[in-house]
Amino acid sequence: MHAASPERAAPSVRNSTRTAFGAAGRAADHGGRTAVAPRPAAGSPRDRFDVRGDNAAMPARSLAVGVSAAAITILIWAAFIVIARAMAYRSLTPADIVACRVAGAALVLLPWGAWLAARRRRDGARTWMGVSPLPGRLTVTLGLPGGIAYALLVYAGFVHAPAAHGAVLVPGMLPFFTAVWSVVLLHESLSRPRLAGLALILGGAALVGGASLLAAVHGGLTWRGDLLFLAAAATWSLYTVLCRRHRVDAVDATVAVTVFAALVYLPTFAAAAAIGALVSHLAAAPWPEIAFQAAFQGLGSVVVAGITFMAMVQVFGPLRSVMLTALVPPLAALGAVVVLGEPLGWNLTAGLALVTLGIVVGVRGGAPPQRSGPADR
Repeated sequence: MHAASPERAAPSVRNSTRTAFGAAGRAADHGGRTAVAPRPAAGSPRDRFDVRGDNAAMPARSLAVGVSAAAITILIWAAFIVIARAMAYRSLTPADIVACRVAGAALVLLPWGAWLAARRRRDGARTWMGVSPLPGRLTVTLGLPGGIAYALLVYAGFVHAPAAHGAVLVPGMLPFFTAVWSVVLLHESLSRPRLAGLALILGGAALVGGASLLAAVHGGLTWRGDLLFLAAAATWSLYTVLCRRHRVDAVDATVAVTVFAALVYLPTFAAAAAIGALVSHLAAAPWPEIAFQAAFQGLGSVVVAGITFMAMVQVFGPLRSVMLTALVPPLAALGAVVVLGEPLGWNLTAGLALVTLGIVVGVRGGAPPQRSGPADR
């Protein structure tokens, strides 16, 4: 799984791929040329999946890999929402949990990154700091949203809002924001069925967020968490689309964002905590809690789920991939009820239903027509 760096990939190669909410085959690069995903080699995963039966064109092994990656990602993401909310009642702050997440993942990915970077340098490719297999600019571009911003936003959101809100507004809104970023960055067009799916998703989010805004009149603070969840979803979907735009390998992307966070966030966090500019409870927290956070949030959510998510993206495409996560909101909401004892009001139930229906509508919508752009004429 060692893809060529974006600088070395041939931009003229075409691949008529489709994604869940638009055609992802054509995108203009910075030089005005047509930049598309490279044609897959024989036996490699094709970046398309059609639930209506066209997936027969995909090799069975590739389809099996994609389905397995999707199942692992869905289970970890659902557990992530419940566990992150549960941790909000314990001693660690959101910034502490991010530090545990980054440190736990870095134990594996820093050595891995150094090994990958050494191999890339021998091939004449550029790397960052000797530990990222990607060039410096690309490492920073992916690392800021995917390695630091998303984690800070989502953990802070669970301090103010219940897990069910996070279930609707984080994985549930990923298709919406992914479609927005794909239109903006990949110049995709959206078909009417997919626009209808996005409208349903937006309606479900409005039911959840609207109730929080009404409660704010009486002093409720849940709306703060809802806004943080929306920002987290927008940030993660941006990272996903950027990976697609630059044709970054799953392992490379996961390693790059982790080593960036380790070398940028951890020193900044330690310095801010030392001078009192940031509240940290790491020194007083029980070691089992710290170890659990490092293991699940770092090794599980970052290393395992990060690789399986991007592997799923490579097989199915970014928009189709987030459509396949339709089970995450209801599974996470159910987990919140069973594990945390959080109630599901009518607005949360209706919001979950609309979000899930919107994802299904988006998946089953017909393939959108190709848009003719300047580069195609």
